[in-house]
Amino acid sequence: MLFGSLAKPGHPMGKFCWGNAQTLKQEPKKKKISVYNRLRAFWERHYSAHYMTLVASSVESVDTNNSNFSNMLDPFDTPSFNKLYRVIPVRKVHALNITWALPPQEKHYRVKPLHYISWLIGHEGPGSILSTLRRKCWAVNLFGGNSESGFDQNTTYSIFSISITLTDEGFQNFYQVTHLVFQYLKMLQILGPQKRIYEEIQKIEANEFRYQEESDPIEHVEDICENMQLFPKEDLLTGDQLMFDFSREVIGAALSLLTPEKANLMLLSPEHEGRCPLREKWFGTHYSVEDIQPEWMERWTGNLELSRQLFLPAENRFIASNFTLKPSDCADAEFPVRIASSDTGCLWYKKDNKFKTFKAYIRFHLISPVIQQSAQNVVLFDLLVNILGHNLAEPAYEAEVAQLEYKLVAGEHGLVIKVKGFDDKLPLLFRLIIDHLANFKAPPDVFSMFSEQLKKTYFNILIKPAKDVRLLILEHGRWSMVDKYQALVAGLTSDQLTDFSRRLKAELYAEGLVQGNFSRDESRGFLQYVTDKLQFSKLPVEVPVMFRVVELPRQHHICKVKSLNKRDANSEVTVYYQSGSKDLREHTLMELFVMLMEEPCFDFLRTKETLGYHVYPACRNTSGVLGFSITVQTQASKFNTEVAELKIEEFLASFGETLGTLTDEAFDAQVCTRLVK
Repeated sequence: MLFGSLAKPGHPMGKFCWGNAQTLKQEPKKKKISVYNRLRAFWERHYSAHYMTLVASSVESVDTNNSNFSNMLDPFDTPSFNKLYRVIPVRKVHALNITWALPPQEKHYRVKPLHYISWLIGHEGPGSILSTLRRKCWAVNLFGGNSESGFDQNTTYSIFSISITLTDEGFQNFYQVTHLVFQYLKMLQILGPQKRIYEEIQKIEANEFRYQEESDPIEHVEDICENMQLFPKEDLLTGDQLMFDFSREVIGAALSLLTPEKANLMLLSPEHEGRCPLREKWFGTHYSVEDIQPEWMERWTGNLELSRQLFLPAENRFIASNFTLKPSDCADAEFPVRIASSDTGCLWYKKDNKFKTFKAYIRFHLISPVIQQSAQNVVLFDLLVNILGHNLAEPAYEAEVAQLEYKLVAGEHGLVIKVKGFDDKLPLLFRLIIDHLANFKAPPDVFSMFSEQLKKTYFNILIKPAKDVRLLILEHGRWSMVDKYQALVAGLTSDQLTDFSRRLKAELYAEGLVQGNFSRDESRGFLQYVTDKLQFSKLPVEVPVMFRVVELPRQHHICKVKSLNKRDANSEVTVYYQSGSKDLREHTLMELFVMLMEEPCFDFLRTKETLGYHVYPACRNTSGVLGFSITVQTQASKFNTEVAELKIEEFLASFGETLGTLTDEAFDAQVCTRLVK
């Protein structure tokens, strides 16, 4: 104890390490301390699984001891696993989940075997599972892997799951879909772990880590705090992000466990309605359970033949290797400047001379008045963008995994193309997208698949509280979701889409923005590539193309819309105030106004009045007309819409008083916050 007394004051080492009558009874009694309450508080604070380890000493044999504790170490080793579960989902979707419960993989964090496997399982390029399923029109999306935390991975097991979003045809052939997955896994097991692929992943992860953007400080310290429980000191920052050591043995061992006889299948579909008598305990989800068909299990566990359609990915040409800053070839500017303009398009440009990163951002808006000419055209445009994304999924996938990002947005009046990432290979991705747009094709089977998917998407939007009512009131010529759904259900063909694509690309206005580590001349090349490749004429109308907006009379108007989903008890109330056609300064002031409103709005309507969880104000730019709104989503069984509206007005009155007392210092602080955001 003398040695312990040398410790710093307050350190546990300096405390009395044994208990006796003096320390456990007499002194606490004198100080009016309840030993039981202190012990209870200590237990509640410190007795947690992540602090604990387990050692068992027993006269029983090792085998018996292993048996006694095996339930803790392998919680999914039960007769209920390795079955086929049919589930009725809330959303209108078909999905297949294939899941394995593996021994814990945390100790292999330097190799990350499940990350390597999930990279290949989730690959979308040629030869992948998803590529093959898409060609058969059986699947839309696939995700495979392990989140490496929480429920998926801990000290007792590691989950590895493959989740596939199926088409209607894929749902009917889900056993064949599963068969393809097992064929791919068998191929990986035969070929073994590939060092070339591992090093590609390693390089991509290293690039992402080295040049990552600054994260939120709270999330950053939380992540490191969690890592302190998992990794040694030298790997606290990198242990969950980098791949360190290639090991055929470790990866091969994990691969060998992904076998059909150890897999559990879960098939989700609304088609199971009426066939699922069982109910899950907590959420009441309807499901049924059955054995996997013996003939399929025999095929999978026997001499499973490989498919020639499945093969490993080729070398990735999109991985950045040139990290140099481009010299500036124009005067520095605070804001983007227009460096090219014609009757078919224009280009805005800003060189990054402040942050000096090896990244860039390209955005193009291909504007066409053809889109809003009819509800049918709007639907065809949605289909075009979805199928274009589908056509790009395979060739552009390698760019995505190399940390290049792209997004195709079906805008109100045109196609928005966004690409960003390391500038070294970004032009490759941009040209790939434009090439596929120029040579757009929609085979009948692909068209049919996406038509069905779009019906589900529209339907899922329709059964939720209407989001487009405000815009339907304000914007002249806008087509409602009901209009679009009816146009789609009425029937469209791939030939109609091909004709629409031709008309869309015939007359366009291309407006682009390039920012980051590109020179002025390089940036002009992007606009030139668009015009050369698409070969379009100028628009017959003036740019910009926008909806005409209704000017609201200065009086109170109420519009009520009945929900299409009778089982949905949620109501949504939006109070909108129109300001008018304003300049940039007034738009900025409105954004500051809404920012000031966010916290007190949530506090008043959500916390104090408990109207509902979804409560938010928003700055509204409706085709150039400024305004703001407050939205509250509430349960009709608790509050009617009149009460919600009344409370919103009550809040606005109180907020007006608060705004009147706003000091210059508080306003300046809000401006600084907005600048940071």
